[in-house]
This record gives sequence, C-alpha cells and structure tokens, in this order.
Amino acid sequence: MSHQRLELAAVVREHKKALLERWGYRVGAEQRQALRDIGACRTAALGGHLERCNSCAHRAIEFNSCRNRHCPKCQSAARDRWLGARAEELLPVAYCHVIFTVVGQLHPVALANQRVFYQLLFRAAAETLLEVATNPRLLGARIGVLALLHTWNQTLGYHPHLHCLVPAGGLSSDGKRWIRSSKKFFLPVKVLRVKFRGKLLAFLQQAFERGELCLPGRLAELADPARFAAFLAPLRRIDWVLCVKEPLRRPEHVLKYLARYTYRSAISNGRLVSAENGRVQFRCRDSRQGNRRKVVALDAVEFLRRFLLHVLPKGFVRIRSFGLLAHRNRSAALTRCRRLLADSSPLDPGLLSDEQQRAIERRCPRCHSGLLRIVEWFSAAELLVRQPDLPAFAPFDSS
Repeated sequence: MSHQRLELAAVVREHKKALLERWGYRVGAEQRQALRDIGACRTAALGGHLERCNSCAHRAIEFNSCRNRHCPKCQSAARDRWLGARAEELLPVAYCHVIFTVVGQLHPVALANQRVFYQLLFRAAAETLLEVATNPRLLGARIGVLALLHTWNQTLGYHPHLHCLVPAGGLSSDGKRWIRSSKKFFLPVKVLRVKFRGKLLAFLQQAFERGELCLPGRLAELADPARFAAFLAPLRRIDWVLCVKEPLRRPEHVLKYLARYTYRSAISNGRLVSAENGRVQFRCRDSRQGNRRKVVALDAVEFLRRFLLHVLPKGFVRIRSFGLLAHRNRSAALTRCRRLLADSSPLDPGLLSDEQQRAIERRCPRCHSGLLRIVEWFSAAELLVRQPDLPAFAPFDSS
C-alpha cells in the first residue's frame, strides 16, 4: 500500500475480485454498481473537467467524482450544500434527538426486504412522534420531524435505526400558539417505545398479509401465517431500545449534529488504518465500554461484505421530513412558527464552518475570493490526450 492516506477505493480495487468469487451469488446490482463507482471515483477512468476561477483566472483539471451516495469521497459536498439549506430552516428553539432502533430478531427480515422494511420503519417512527405529541396530556402540539436512516454500527454490522431531530415544541391545534415542551422533558420514552413497537409490528403483519415480504432461505418457514404470527408475538413483550438524548439548545449544535449524521457512508476514509496481508484495520468506538476508541481488524473480503450490507435500494430516500417540516407545508409552517416565536428571520447560514461554506461555494484555492466554475468536460480518452503524463489506470471492470 502507498504511504498516502488509505481510502476505501483502494480496498475495493484490491479485493473486489476475491469478494465476488466468494460472495458473488449474494451481491446485487446496486451493490455491484457501488463497487464499480467507488473503485473508479476521482480517477482518470471517469474522465475529468476543467475548472476556472472567475476572479484570478486560475485553471485546473480535476478528475470526475462517481457521485455514488455510498462513496465516502462524494458525500461531503452534498452534505454541506444540504446543511446550508437546513441552516435557513432552523427555528430558534431547542431540538431533541430521538433514536428508534429495531430488535435483532427482525434484522434478517429487514435485510431481505430493505425497501419495504425501511419504509415501514420511517412510517412507524414518524407516526409515533406525531401522535404522542398531539396528546393534550403530554404536549398537545403539532410538531415537525426530520428523520435519518442509518443501517450500521461501528464495526459495520447490520443495525437499522432512525435518528430523528425534533423541535422541542410545536403549534397548537388551532395554529395560534407555540407550545414549548418542558426543558427537562420532551415526550415520555416508555410511551414512545410501546407505541413504536406496536406500530412497526402491526405494519409488518399487514405487509405480510398483502404478500409484500420476501422470506428466502432460513426465513422460508415464516411464510406460513401461523408461524409468522408466532414469530412476531414474543417481540411485543420485550422492551425495545429507544433513546431520547439531551436537547440541543444552540443552532450551531444542531448543525454539528446534522453534519455528523447526514449524508454518511457506512465508513469514512478517515477511520481506515491499514490494509495489509488481506486484512483491513479501522477505528471504532465501543459503546459497551463508554465509547472507548479501539482498532478492529477484519478479513478484507469480510470487510467489503459488511460494507455492502449498507448499500440502499436504488432511489430510496434516507432523509425524510414529517409534520410541520414535511415538504408540502414546510415554508408556511416555518413562517407561522417564527411569527409566534417573535423571530421573523431564518438563522444565519454563516453558522456553517468556514470549511463547509467554502465547499458549498467552491472557493478558489489560489485567491480565496473567486468562485470556481466548470467550463469544460472531458471523457477518459480526452483526458489522457490533455494530460499524457497521467499515471496509467485501467478502466474499472464492469463485473
């Protein structure tokens, strides 16, 4: 390996063939596409483009990005643009962080039915928050929810869960008052846990009855209605893990949270330590030991197999808004909320860090004042004509 910073792309290029030889029969079309894109990202294989500064006329040829949402090199710019939009939508109130997790017994069903299961997960979590919040004995308000799907844990194991960001308050039923939640208490965890559990299991039962669930391999025995009902029954009697974290009280803290959890791939390049002798080492936090940092080593093929568990179905939206923050009524709802909170203006996008702001604006690295603009695109062949001294790089194979 090179002494440069290790990247996931290098691991993919070196071990993709071995992965497909061992697990090819389980690797789907979206996963193969992710491997191809990540391996070729920002190399001559994808061609390039010419960027020019509109101030100092600085020019540079850059390799094209693959733009695959699972590529760790292609997420930061999209994240920062998204953060810029969210900064303008934040309300001047505390925000609560609620995490909905799924019991391990359901993980095989979820993995075999990702599109259906994740849809039901979003629906169950959103309906739980919205319904509990409207209870007049608890909050009695219409709230907004921003939900983000993650499917991994620190060691790349399969662990589907939702991170939900919720303003600590909402509109009264008539829309004439802003109702604040208690500073020490948002919504009761036990009530949320029980309602979420009941909703998700009920939705799964309905999906089974409509014939929407695929139950292959070891799950085949659950195709019998009686056995599927018996499989779900004990899950209604155990406690599910649901966490309501301490409210985020300052807008910069909310943005820091969003930066940490949005537009992430299962593992960042910064966590990779080494890839030698067929093994990959990467950093992680052990939640069972107080988030103590440690280094984990996996067989390279197993590392890639785990990574592919988190490739989402094509077109699936993993960041969704509900209630007051839903797209269809967000603008009007936020305007009304700000008026009731005596704050007519959105928060300053300048809350973004300088690095994030530069990524959004594509500042010139030479003069730092001009903006970079793409003025010409090149295919891989045209790029080699323009820069014949580029290191040889065979186009990534199409398998």
